[in-house]
Amino acid sequence: MEAPMIPLAERIKQIKPSPTLAVDAKAKALKAGGADILNFSVGEPDFDTPLHVREAGKAAIDGGFTRYTPVPGILELRQAICRRYAEDRGWQYEPDQIQVSCGGKHGLYNMAQVLFNPGDEVLIPTPYWVSYPPIIQLAGGTPVFVPLAEERNFDLDPAILRDYVTDRTRGIILNSPSNPTGSVLSRQALEAVAQLAVERNWIIISDDIYDTIVYGDGGLPHILDIDPALQARTLVLNGVSKSFAMTGWRIGYTAGPKHIIAAMNKIQSQSTSNPSSVAQKAALAAAAGPQDFPVEMKKAFLPRRDYIVRELTGIPRVTCVVPKGAFYVFPNFSAYYGKSVKGRVIDGSVALADYLLEEALLATVPGIAFGCDPFIRFSFATSMAIIEKGMARLREALAALA
Repeated sequence: MEAPMIPLAERIKQIKPSPTLAVDAKAKALKAGGADILNFSVGEPDFDTPLHVREAGKAAIDGGFTRYTPVPGILELRQAICRRYAEDRGWQYEPDQIQVSCGGKHGLYNMAQVLFNPGDEVLIPTPYWVSYPPIIQLAGGTPVFVPLAEERNFDLDPAILRDYVTDRTRGIILNSPSNPTGSVLSRQALEAVAQLAVERNWIIISDDIYDTIVYGDGGLPHILDIDPALQARTLVLNGVSKSFAMTGWRIGYTAGPKHIIAAMNKIQSQSTSNPSSVAQKAALAAAAGPQDFPVEMKKAFLPRRDYIVRELTGIPRVTCVVPKGAFYVFPNFSAYYGKSVKGRVIDGSVALADYLLEEALLATVPGIAFGCDPFIRFSFATSMAIIEKGMARLREALAALA
């Protein structure tokens, strides 16, 4: 007799696996089977972690720095993060206002667990990074999706924002530069957020993980530059994954009010205990050492961005906002929906992404994963040779649709 299946908790039934990681895994499996897959799905720099950072990690191992550390992270790293904020942005933090976590995603999870109760609504500008809604849902909160228009370069419209505010609104997540669009929020949009946050006592969650990858002049507008007093109601999340090509090291950090960070430390103490000791020493080398590596990466990304946007917008009926930061493009392929080839009907972004993977051997992420079905996300954190080859395959695959 077959044993009855053990039931799962209700909370997990509303959560889906990360679609970006799922696509990456499928692409890697096909490649391992011999397929010439060109992977535009993964959101990580195609650079090795800087040598001095790797050496710091090795030195930590060789020096026996392999034990538990304080829950919020080693003091030296939190001090270095405070210095970075003071020198780079003029923001003043103390070490007890910093939590180091097992990646930026972990910091977001800790944040949601300590801030949101069942029924609390959290505004999420859409398109959004795929993990924001499930992280809010796992805390019992309700994600509320505020649409961003392609025609406005995915900037937040203050008038539309107010339409989604209710008495249950508890906070808002900002991601600028954005994953998946590469867009940057304007000062006007941030001023509107600031006004509402003060009026309604919101928490502002600013996900700054791409803040070192900004193209063009003029600097990056930030909510804390609108009014320094907003620091008392803002959590700033960041990490070394994107800026120092350290995705696998899993070190993120959060800066914010002491009482919120203290509460997040309680959650962390009962889940992971602390981030990896070795990875923290490597992150210390990144934060305290030379800051030229992110600049060099940005120089490499810029011509790739220009090329892929030019190629995409040269395809009939495809539109694409020029990203101002990060390393993604989010072109609109909806003009090709409803077309078919060999009996396969392209009825949305999932069908198109599957078609591109199976027929053109291009791994991309469907826009529906980010809350916007007309689009597909491409990462240009890959070589120019792969981008050139990929765009040729894309043109051929789209031309075959009738």
